[in-house]
Amino acid sequence: MENDIIIIEDAHKSFGRVKALTGVSLRVGRGEVVVIVGPSGSGKSTLLRSINHLETLDRGRIVVDGIPLTQAENINRVRAEVGMVFQQFNLFPHLTVVGNILLAQRIVRRRTAAEAEKIAHELLEKVGIPEKADSYPSQLSGGQQQRVAIARALAMQPKVMLFDEPTSALDPEMIKEVLDVMLDLARDGMTMVVVSHEMGFARAAARRIVFMDEGRIVEVGPPESVFTNPRHERTKLFLSRILR
Repeated sequence: MENDIIIIEDAHKSFGRVKALTGVSLRVGRGEVVVIVGPSGSGKSTLLRSINHLETLDRGRIVVDGIPLTQAENINRVRAEVGMVFQQFNLFPHLTVVGNILLAQRIVRRRTAAEAEKIAHELLEKVGIPEKADSYPSQLSGGQQQRVAIARALAMQPKVMLFDEPTSALDPEMIKEVLDVMLDLARDGMTMVVVSHEMGFARAAARRIVFMDEGRIVEVGPPESVFTNPRHERTKLFLSRILR
């Protein structure tokens, strides 16, 4: 479909004898929020990381905004359009919050210092921590650091945002502040692919839930369908363990 910004076709990936992905196909529409759930080792993060070529497929095809990842010269073009937020915040400890958000803007987007700084302050306002602009990462809580990481990714004005378990390293009381930022992004129409165990967020934000197990997509559907009336026994078993 013309509206698909991410196209994954017959993706295969192995790590030694472990098959992380086995024939995975998925399409994500522009402005769609897709949440990928499943047990540990099901291939969720491998699939996500393959979208911006942090993992290289053994077989299959990925196209992002019309750009095929099969050609080496396209990888940086795709990465420039795809923001990614990891479990760990990966902020530079020697740079202030603003410094972390400025860096890629200056190097990759070639923005002037004034332009990049304006964007940085606007995004800190958006993620709810404008007062932390001159702080260093060590002076921030985990939730604040993750919000800086989101702002840093957004500063590149990506067409797609990928989130790999963005709250798993956070204390429980910090999780909501990060999920609230992600909900705002979803409401703003950002295309998002999220690997998460936060089922409340999945219900509130996702247009589709993708359930993976053993490197395959087992079930795909709207949240209300997957959570309340799953079709597959494997999905039912997984949800019975986490929706208590």
